Amino acid sequence: MELALLKGQKADITKNNPSVKNLVVGMGWSSESGIDVDFSAFLLRANGKVAGDSDLIFYSNPKDASGSIELVGENKRNLAGKVDQEQVVVRINEVPQAIERISFTLTIYDGEAKRQSFSSVNDAYIRVVDETTGREILRYDIGKNFSIETAIVVGDLYRYNGEWKFNAIGSGYSGGLAALCNSFGIEVKADAPTPPPAPEKAPVIPPKPPEPIITEPKAAPVNLSKISLSKRGDVINLQKGSGALGEIVVNLNWNQKKASTGFFGRSSSGVDLDVGCLYELKNGMKGAVQALGNSFGDFSRAPYVSLDGDDRTGSVTTGENLRINGNKVSEIKRIVIYAYIYEGATNWAEAAGIVTIKQSGGPDIEVRMDEHNNRKGMCAIAMVENVSDQTFSIQRLVEYFSGHKELDEAYRWGLKWVQGSK
Repeated sequence: MELALLKGQKADITKNNPSVKNLVVGMGWSSESGIDVDFSAFLLRANGKVAGDSDLIFYSNPKDASGSIELVGENKRNLAGKVDQEQVVVRINEVPQAIERISFTLTIYDGEAKRQSFSSVNDAYIRVVDETTGREILRYDIGKNFSIETAIVVGDLYRYNGEWKFNAIGSGYSGGLAALCNSFGIEVKADAPTPPPAPEKAPVIPPKPPEPIITEPKAAPVNLSKISLSKRGDVINLQKGSGALGEIVVNLNWNQKKASTGFFGRSSSGVDLDVGCLYELKNGMKGAVQALGNSFGDFSRAPYVSLDGDDRTGSVTTGENLRINGNKVSEIKRIVIYAYIYEGATNWAEAAGIVTIKQSGGPDIEVRMDEHNNRKGMCAIAMVENVSDQTFSIQRLVEYFSGHKELDEAYRWGLKWVQGSK
């Protein structure tokens, strides 16, 4: 019986199957009408990048230079009782030593422009089959954990100590195929004027008939648009390139009317809206980072989250920022980002708070606090969770609470709270 993998699991291929010479990597899915799902594979070197645009295996480049990795195309076979929608033959003994990892991906063609996503794609899977015997060695069912993503890195076939292994990744990203190409070292150009740039200077992905040149999105290589998580439960992963995540900035900004003077000289103060978070590390350490209680955290040491401002008026153009050390992703389990009204009337609609999560090399992720409950002065905005020690997922919450203790209980943090001030 084949091995069924879960997200994040790794499995041996050749160590447990020493007689295997050729593998067939098959992928399948079902989708709504009008959604064009594409398969591709990136042949990666030690630096996590391709050596050139020929290292992208897809419909217009079905075979690598060595001939060891080949898209089957129309000649797909029935293996272990199933014909996959796409199949790739990997002749593992012939794969050039410089290729250390083969990353298998799915993308939605022109998904950003058509407002399509993997929420409309079902039953996606990847499997590895012994071509000689037809035996299915392992399988990974990707599941329905995607809402607005247009690209998925499904899994990696990679070398380790002279053997081949498989890693079930299942991470979704925005930006479609163009974003993945950028991350793996292939520059994707928008439609260019005549004459086009020389291939060696600006590689261009060939067109998929009858569509024009791939330009997802259509004006720059990647990440043109801001991603808005607009519905409760919407989730997206931060874009992961070949390097570390780096600094992740969580910015809180809001609109607030200026303080006014009423009858008898009494002044009406503006709202003091603050950002903070609960954090939990892999080692069990828990706590809060916020201006209240002067708990400003630390970026370079645990908890690897810091607060760098306390804007009392909302007039500071940069707002307030939490900074998360993405280089320490493997040590962070989860973070709940929240905002609370420290002073002023509880009027979330008037404050019009916006949290923007900024990452290097990826789109801004925006959560607007556009669902309001003026009876409660605290709002849980987003959940940040570790994904396979590689990146973070961001999930929209926008749920209101009467205070820290109630929020803590809702997300089962288990901290003890006392009255504080700043």
